[in-house]
Amino acid sequence: MEEFKPKRKNTAQPAQNGQSAPHTRKPRTPKPQGENAAAQSIPAPRPRRPRQNQNSAAPQNGQAAAPHPQGQRRGHRPKSPEHLEMTTPAIPMHICPLGGLGEVGKNITLYECQGDMILVDCGLVFPDADMFGVDLVIPDFTYVLENRDRIKGLFITHGHEDHIGSLPYLLKKFNVPIYAAKLTIGLIKNKLEEHGLASSAIFHEIRPRQKVTLGCFTVDPIHVNHSIPDSLAFAIDCPAGVVIHTGDFKVDYTPLSGDAVTDLPTIAEYGRKGVLALLADSTNAERPGFTATEQTVAEGVRRLFAKAGKRRIIVATFASNIYRVQQIIDLAIESGRKVAVSGRSMVSNTEMARELGYLHAPDNVLITIDEINKYPPEKVVLITTGSQGEPLSALSRMAQASHRQVRVGPNDFIIISARPIPGNEKTVTKVVNGLLTLGAEVIYENMYDTHVSGHACQEEQKLMLTLAHPQFFLPVHGEFKQLKRHAETAEHLGYIPKQNIYIAENGQNIRLSADGMTVENTVTAGAVMVDGYGVGDVGNVVLRDRHHLSEDGIIIVTAAIDGSNGQVLSGPDLVSRGFVYVRESEELMEGARTQVEMALDRSLADNLHDWASVKARVREALSSYIYRRTKRSPMILPILLEV
Repeated sequence: MEEFKPKRKNTAQPAQNGQSAPHTRKPRTPKPQGENAAAQSIPAPRPRRPRQNQNSAAPQNGQAAAPHPQGQRRGHRPKSPEHLEMTTPAIPMHICPLGGLGEVGKNITLYECQGDMILVDCGLVFPDADMFGVDLVIPDFTYVLENRDRIKGLFITHGHEDHIGSLPYLLKKFNVPIYAAKLTIGLIKNKLEEHGLASSAIFHEIRPRQKVTLGCFTVDPIHVNHSIPDSLAFAIDCPAGVVIHTGDFKVDYTPLSGDAVTDLPTIAEYGRKGVLALLADSTNAERPGFTATEQTVAEGVRRLFAKAGKRRIIVATFASNIYRVQQIIDLAIESGRKVAVSGRSMVSNTEMARELGYLHAPDNVLITIDEINKYPPEKVVLITTGSQGEPLSALSRMAQASHRQVRVGPNDFIIISARPIPGNEKTVTKVVNGLLTLGAEVIYENMYDTHVSGHACQEEQKLMLTLAHPQFFLPVHGEFKQLKRHAETAEHLGYIPKQNIYIAENGQNIRLSADGMTVENTVTAGAVMVDGYGVGDVGNVVLRDRHHLSEDGIIIVTAAIDGSNGQVLSGPDLVSRGFVYVRESEELMEGARTQVEMALDRSLADNLHDWASVKARVREALSSYIYRRTKRSPMILPILLEV
């Protein structure tokens, strides 16, 4: 177990003659929670011998207390030697990241203090290219379900899939109360409708600066910029101290919505009072400078609308990017065009956002997808899903000429207003190629200013670190290289000791208090794969077999054997799938059949009636022969029928 402890600061003697010492927050005492709260045991850190301050003396004749040679930290009151002898260990809390570390997506973090627990976010990640047939990847909820009686609620930072996508799979097992902003709740309800869970879910709407108390936790929602409205950071206050969990954020001083500026004064206010730890978004930690304002996209897309001329405009973006949808609607109104939306999630999210007042569009501007052919191309803008090349999305079906209402051709001007998520580059390229083949002009990636990130770059991350001024820092939300770079940025600022900066891993149980930081143990955490209706039934073994099949194919060997004497009654027959075309490889397959016959004859001669051993001999003989002939290793599946 590796232990991280902050350096102990020298303290000054209490002021004399009416002079007051600098005021900081005292260690909090736990509030009783229920009848048995007093009986709860709190793990204490290793006792340390108090050190007498050698560098300061009590003030004399009204002089102020001598300053600490390394600078007095905000939020800590100097203690007398008598007080140091009586000091009790600081109250600890535990932070368990169950996803979102070493990966982009699948964000979920569990906080625990004095027996009470809360969750922050519950997201998913889309499968890698080598996860054949897998639809989604969600967190392992084992540790959450083991502690369901202690979890008071689930707080959601915002409504993107990597923060809400796995909620249906958790709520099927544990109907935890959900605390989220208005739009986020609307997006979650749309998702839960597909699973039949919307009516049973428990929602509590929260707003910035309206604190929520659950057990010993008090959670203060703080508004932040992101690419979706109602994005929140959380200041999580408990007897151990205050932890700020930023969620996804950036600092945009000219956002599309005037009330959507990141609430930096509140962050600074907590920083002045004393922040125990900061957990901050690391997605853009490798990018220097500042993230561009969303206004850049508005100007870029306005120029593209003018360039489109008399052609129909099709814009692909994320269904949850309400800001971007509003921009497109506003530009369509400027250019005298009607607006239609395509894609199930785009239609449902647009309707929901209009009902809640987050999306504004006159009724005479919106038309249905079935009406687009009633208008000339220069009078239509179509907003669609598929910016990531998803195989079943509306844009993918347009690229394959299989969309029922939209036929793409030379009269179409297509804008992909999103950057490919890492791993989706090939699918996006395939869609772009399909659209170009049909004669459309396609604007994609960085050709023009059609997209800006919703995540903070290095200068914004420095600003968050400086204002929050945490005692400990844990970078979150990113691959390891991004977490590492964010940690380096924090270290270079100079006021957070290196030993107080820690790059955690999913499943680590981090014990945190004003006295130090320790990784106590690990809890169950990992990835659960969703394939169709199956949740968790596709594991590493199944994926390995799918990978094997995708590379070398399979040969199935069937034979009927007399159970009394081991004689082969029929066969062996060989079936090849994904290995070779049998009709063009008759010599190879005949040789393979001979090898199987020889293996069966040897088993009979050895009087071997253990069918598992007989199958192993057949598999070894056939595998060796095929590799010698082809340098390939297909999966071999012997099926022996005992008669």
